[in-house]
Amino acid sequence: MENVYLILVVVLFALAISDLIVGVSNDAVNFLNSAIGSKAASYKTIMFIAAAGVLFGATFSSGMMEVARKGIFNPQMFFFSEIMIIFLAVMITDITLLNVFNTLGLPTSTTVSIVFELLGAAVAVTIVKIAGNPNADMYEYINTGKALTIIAGILLSVIVAFSIGAIVQYFTRAVFTFEYNKKIKYFGALWGGIAISAITYFILIKGLKGTSFAGKGTEIHELIKHNTVIILFGSFIIWTFLLALLRKLFNINILKVIVLVGTFALAIAFAGNDLVNFIGVPLAGFSAFKEFIATPGVDPDALLMVALAGKVTTPIYMLIIAGLVMVSTLYLSKKAKKVMATELGLSRQDDGEERFQAHPFSRALVRLSIKIDRFNHKVIPQSLLRKLEARFKKPSEKQDDGVSFDLLRASVNLVVASILISIGTSYKLPLSTTYVTFMVAMGTSLSDKAWGRESAVYRITGVITVIGGWFFTAFLAFTASLIFAFIMSYGGMVAIAVLIVLAFTFLIRSYFVDKKKEREENNSDNNETFDEKLSSHENVVRKCNTSVITTISQVTQIFISIIDETANENRSKLKELGHDVKLLSNRAKDIKSNINNTVTLLEDQDIETSHNYVQIVDYLREMSRSIKDIYFNAFEHVDNNHKPFSDDQKAELHLLGEMLTHFSIEVIEMIKTNDYNKLDTTLQQQELILQRIEKYHRKQVKRIKKEKDSTKRSMLYINILFETKNILHDTGHILKIHQRFSNKERNIIE
Repeated sequence: MENVYLILVVVLFALAISDLIVGVSNDAVNFLNSAIGSKAASYKTIMFIAAAGVLFGATFSSGMMEVARKGIFNPQMFFFSEIMIIFLAVMITDITLLNVFNTLGLPTSTTVSIVFELLGAAVAVTIVKIAGNPNADMYEYINTGKALTIIAGILLSVIVAFSIGAIVQYFTRAVFTFEYNKKIKYFGALWGGIAISAITYFILIKGLKGTSFAGKGTEIHELIKHNTVIILFGSFIIWTFLLALLRKLFNINILKVIVLVGTFALAIAFAGNDLVNFIGVPLAGFSAFKEFIATPGVDPDALLMVALAGKVTTPIYMLIIAGLVMVSTLYLSKKAKKVMATELGLSRQDDGEERFQAHPFSRALVRLSIKIDRFNHKVIPQSLLRKLEARFKKPSEKQDDGVSFDLLRASVNLVVASILISIGTSYKLPLSTTYVTFMVAMGTSLSDKAWGRESAVYRITGVITVIGGWFFTAFLAFTASLIFAFIMSYGGMVAIAVLIVLAFTFLIRSYFVDKKKEREENNSDNNETFDEKLSSHENVVRKCNTSVITTISQVTQIFISIIDETANENRSKLKELGHDVKLLSNRAKDIKSNINNTVTLLEDQDIETSHNYVQIVDYLREMSRSIKDIYFNAFEHVDNNHKPFSDDQKAELHLLGEMLTHFSIEVIEMIKTNDYNKLDTTLQQQELILQRIEKYHRKQVKRIKKEKDSTKRSMLYINILFETKNILHDTGHILKIHQRFSNKERNIIE
């Protein structure tokens, strides 16, 4: 029996490593977004500072491991076998749940997930344990107050963090404006002193809260607690003087210092306090196993886990290993970047492609805010409004490429988050690090007018989606862990083995699916944004060539495949084609969403290039829409088991596909070689195909009149002809525009 439980402990640690990877991928958004969004330093420098903070915080996080062992339930009331079921159910649920959120790119709280997983599993085991015993009381086993505290923490974090972030950012921007560089010269050291003092206090209160040398009850903790004002004032004086001196001697950017120090502080707090979310449960399981083997011959169903109720010190080597895994994940995880992209997309200053779609509730909120704004314009004196609008006027020059917001807002994000979390910790308020950092970022975005008329409805939908996901995390974590614990309790070792295999199968499959998606995205040429390095006429032509060649080639290939698989009634193959159609459509959509950026970056006198580029992008988008429409109609036809194409229709469509392929090859060859001598011949070929489509359309009408064809099949066939005609027209227009591009390029060279 000892060997069986030893294997389960090993499984717990294997799950812990996986949990560290998926957990850090989600929580990295808490401390990286401000630095990366503002480009406070190079990516490598930011990651190095964050990694140092994570490693430092992980090394001293021993004290926080108590939460996993006795924070949610009373371990002395459970037997060893029951404790192991609880811990296994928790770990299987946690890695599955966090992996799903990472795949969706949504930030969530690892604290909420682990708390409600422990609660769900403990409730399930308790129900099994006390079944048939009417005198048993659930409250003797479970700390239900913790769950209510977490729910209250979500609401408190959302309201307080968003409001304070918005207010502080509004006044900060009103003082410094978007043209803040001049004022930073005079007031930068003062602002830096306030900011870094707040961050320093945050490190002392929150970042070192779980450490063995500065945790609750230690001499250092008491010293900090009783000398808060002195520490804050002393920090302010020292940092203000030091920053003023460094700016005078070395001309350092004070805002960058604030952002990087804040990143380090939040990384320490994350590792020092949230590490328990990933390895606390396996370590508690290991402690339980040591207690089990220390009492040989005892039945695992009879050994109460009284030992877990006491204080246990975590070995330092385990903390270091955990810290190294977290650091490695920061550098290697693609999902961490996906989660970060969600928050950066919701808080970025510029307009562009929005990830979330509009929702009726978000539309209603935007309409309400517009009415309030109009009312304010009537009530507030116009002179005051003009002055305020001038303070929030954005600079005319374009923001640096890759910057979502400026350093001033990044510093406010970190300072406000640090202060709120410090206050919450000192007053024992249930503020979540994840919720505070996210909602502060959203509040500062609102005050900075990043949510304009063009983007507000989408950004609000995104925020609501994320907040809804937090509550859904609690519900799903509790429910899934409850179910897994029930299955293990009644199914025994067989059920435990099956669930473990399923968990690892899910992780492995998820890994390969993500790798496949990554390769497809890399191969899809989905990088159609243009920065300063691509702002010349020649480079725009080159990028257009790549986009056009890729799109025309893929549209043709997909068209042929759709015709073949529809004719063969091959539903599974058609369904696979849907992924290619989606990638093509998304790429065309992304290109179009970046039109403003490209046109803005082109030289002012290069109007013709801008005009031609916009036209090409429109035609590429229309081509993707046409092939998408053909696909969805074809798939719906096959999916609904309607009649297949007739022999005549098959022959006509296959011939049409061959003609379209030959035409596409000619077009691509001209664009590649920049040789348009055969342009007239190719356009004549286009006209012949259009005439052939017209002929097929007439034949189909005759078939309908003679009642030789079904309605659904006729509708599909006519739709394919119509959209193929659109594809041909769009391709012809693109070819003519590229000829003009080519002529201009030759003139430039000559």
